[in-house]
Amino acid sequence: MARFDTAYGSPPLSKTRQIQTVGAVHHRFLWIHPFLDGNGRVARLMSHALFKRLGIGTSLWSVARGLARDETRYKALLAQADGPREGDRDGRGNLTQRGLVEFCKFFLERSVDQIRFMSGLLEPATLLTRMEIHIEEEVRTKRLQRGSFAVLREAVMGGEVERSKIPALTGFEERTARNVTSALVERGILTASTHRAPLRLAFPADVAERWFPNLYPASAGSRS
Repeated sequence: MARFDTAYGSPPLSKTRQIQTVGAVHHRFLWIHPFLDGNGRVARLMSHALFKRLGIGTSLWSVARGLARDETRYKALLAQADGPREGDRDGRGNLTQRGLVEFCKFFLERSVDQIRFMSGLLEPATLLTRMEIHIEEEVRTKRLQRGSFAVLREAVMGGEVERSKIPALTGFEERTARNVTSALVERGILTASTHRAPLRLAFPADVAERWFPNLYPASAGSRS
């Protein structure tokens, strides 16, 4: 584990090469198998965390889903990468480099597949438009206050919104800006770990159909 940490903890590699190594980290951790149980879950969580650390992962997608959808090949390639080195042209360690490369290719393919799946499902290019239409309706019915969309847009684009920025975003004085924030939090659209922490989107169930109309099939509620 010490060698594993040295090799993959903070490797002196370009960002592209670090992305390529996430699959190698996944396999090597499972090959070491440090725990009696739960190694697979830890490996999948660690892979997700590594992607997020590299700035390409979000909470909306995970490579774990892609691996689960092709479990047979996933396990076969893991086992293949466990094999011993096959001659002088197969890397420099005890394990096969050729097998590891094949697993890493598969791992990246599954990751890209999940990004494409979620992009097509959520239609991020039009997400802000759908949100704006919905929030305008909420403002007209007085369930939310004017300025709400500006705060939500910042949360979408930046991942979170600092409370100190809300007066400037809404164009309101501090007290009125706090009322905008409070309404969004009470509505369940924004959330925070503490009353001083930055705010982030919360996706309550009652807005999912409006913001993400293709998230569930139209017939999901019917039985045919």
